[in-house]
Amino acid sequence: MSDSGTLAPIAEAFESQRDRLRAVAYRMLGSHADAEDAVQEVWLRLSRQDAAVIDNLAGWLTTVVGRISLDVLRSRQAHPTASYQDRLPELLVTLDDGPAPEEDAVLADSVGLALLVVLESLRPSERLAFVLHDLFAVPFDEIGTILGKSTAAAKMLASRARRKVRATERPTGLEPEQRQIVHAFLTASRDGDFEALLRVLDPEVRLSVDTPAGEIVVLGATKVAAGAQLGASGVKLGRAALVNGRPGLVCWNEEGSPLSVLAFTITDGRITHVTILTDPAKLALADLPTPA
Repeated sequence: MSDSGTLAPIAEAFESQRDRLRAVAYRMLGSHADAEDAVQEVWLRLSRQDAAVIDNLAGWLTTVVGRISLDVLRSRQAHPTASYQDRLPELLVTLDDGPAPEEDAVLADSVGLALLVVLESLRPSERLAFVLHDLFAVPFDEIGTILGKSTAAAKMLASRARRKVRATERPTGLEPEQRQIVHAFLTASRDGDFEALLRVLDPEVRLSVDTPAGEIVVLGATKVAAGAQLGASGVKLGRAALVNGRPGLVCWNEEGSPLSVLAFTITDGRITHVTILTDPAKLALADLPTPA
C-alpha cells in the first residue's frame, strides 16, 4: 500500500472512523493518551493491509482497536508494579454546589468517570465484551472473534460485567458528613487552626503529594496538619468538589489559576488519606472548573 493514490481513499475512510475508534479505545483503556496511541496503531496496521480484502472496514477497524486495547489491558495485569494512577481515568472534578440536575446528568452519563472506575475492576475480556456490546452495539459474534471465544461465551462475559457495573453506585455528590469534614479541613487550614485540623485527621493519616519532582509521602496527623497550615498560605479560594468520585477540594490563587486538587478518603468521620496534585503541568492538562 505504498502507492499514495491507493492510500488516500483508505486514509479518508479511516478519518471518518477515527472519533468512534478513539471513543472505543478510551472506554477500554480509561486514558486519552493510551486511546490515541491505540488509534495510531490501528492506522499503522491498516496502512500495511491490502484494503481490497477488507469487506467491512468499520468492523475491521473495531476488531483491531479491540484487540490492541485487550493487549494493553492484559499487559497491565501482567505488570502489577506499574503505577496504578497511570491506569486510572483522567482527572474529573465537579464542584460541590449541592444537588443540581445538570450535574446529576453529567455524573450519570454512561461515558463518565463512575463507569470508567468500575471498568478498571473488570477482567480484560469482561471489559471488552461490555464496552463493545453495551456501549457500541457490536454483535456478540464479532466480540467472540476478537476474544477467540464462542458467541455464547462473549454473551456470558458481557452479562457478568453488566452485573458488576449495575452493582456499583455512581457518585451523585458529597454526603452531608463528607461535606462537613471537607469544609472543616479547608477552614482549619485557612485559619491555621492546628487543633481543628487534628480533629478531622486520622492519627495515622497518609498524605501523597504529586509534585513536578515526583511523589512526596507524609505520614501522621501532626505532620499533615503542619503541612496543611503552610500550604494554605497561597490559596485565595478553595471549593469542595468531587474528585474522581471522592470528596475533595480545588484551590486557586488570586489570579484564578489552579494551585492544587485534593482528594480525601474519609473513614469513620476522619480523613485517613489525602492525595494532592500540585504539578502545574498536570493541572494545566486537567479539565478543571474555574472559580466562581
